[in-house]
Amino acid sequence: MPGITPARRVAFDVLLLVERGGYAADLLHHRGAALLPADAALAREIVFGVLRRQPQLDYLAQQHLSRPVSRLDAEVRIALRMGTFQAQFLERVPTHALVSESVSLVKLARKTSASGMVNAVLRKVATESLPAEWPSREIALSQPEWLLSRWHTAFGAEGMQRIAGAFLQKPDVYVRVPGERDPGEQPGCVLESTDVRGCYRVVKGNPVQTGFRQMDIGSQWVASLVTADAEVAVLDLCAAPGNKTAVIAERATVAAACDLHLSRLRAMPPPAHPKVQLDGTNPLPFRRRFPWILLDAPCSGTGTLARNPEIRWRLSPEKLAAFPPLQRLLLRNALAVLAPGGTIVYSTCSLEAEENECIVEEICHDYDVRWFRRVPGDQPGDGFCAAMIRARRPV
Repeated sequence: MPGITPARRVAFDVLLLVERGGYAADLLHHRGAALLPADAALAREIVFGVLRRQPQLDYLAQQHLSRPVSRLDAEVRIALRMGTFQAQFLERVPTHALVSESVSLVKLARKTSASGMVNAVLRKVATESLPAEWPSREIALSQPEWLLSRWHTAFGAEGMQRIAGAFLQKPDVYVRVPGERDPGEQPGCVLESTDVRGCYRVVKGNPVQTGFRQMDIGSQWVASLVTADAEVAVLDLCAAPGNKTAVIAERATVAAACDLHLSRLRAMPPPAHPKVQLDGTNPLPFRRRFPWILLDAPCSGTGTLARNPEIRWRLSPEKLAAFPPLQRLLLRNALAVLAPGGTIVYSTCSLEAEENECIVEEICHDYDVRWFRRVPGDQPGDGFCAAMIRARRPV
């Protein structure tokens, strides 16, 4: 439709698909591939900004609506969120542009009867400042109250504020630079070293053009806990999409990269490793035992809510409770193929004790355990919890 920029059209389509269960990062990767770099960046900014600040955006629009935002058609609700986000949180977006394109998006979605309302609401929102105080911490921090309460209990009031505040921010971009590569080999990009060996923050430039693997610092940190050398075989039990596997392979031998889904194993990027499709909740089909195992277990992902903001609106206490039984089975089966004196790195990108300390403490009574943690707001990148579980050698 004339008057709609490609960036906003893609952002609108992606947000609609997220509303129906899709994942923003995957959708942007595919639908934004044909966009110019500047348009792709704007689409990404709008999509993730809307998902991170959803309660704030709904609150601002609600002040000028006669019925709840939640009762509006999804297309209308998303157009209002997009316009409100641009008006309040993006610079250099003229009011007439954000209003007219939001109205055009509603018309394109065949919700023409709502176009006048969208026009009026966004014109009012664009003239207002953000409130000095939000009516609740759920709106102020854009997190479900049940999650905030959990983090308050686990990390204290200040810790909870730092975590939720970090999840409101656009996350930094990191790349992996293997030891044999020069981080300065791409003059169009500026990379800054971090406290994780081989991990660099992208200060300037397009990370795709570097040719380096784009990978959050937290994921690189977890893989670095596997300190096996070149002669040691490592089992990666939940390997896909393969980023941590590749980091381990920089200095150790990956004996097998395993995953439940064959399609995800096939999609793993180089380097190539022996790949095994298996269900790790069943006894593992290996005759040998491994001196090192990485078990980066499926989890709720509450440490990744800056990069995956839609998770916060889908997760519930009931859904969270579904992960620990799976994680217990995975850990028990991994321990069954651990060599005497060997080490398992059990990790999740979850901040929740039920998926971390409770799992390991229940199962690993006869092992030596060391705990490691990255907490958003205290350390950069995604939140992770990891236990280094070492089997005691027989006396």
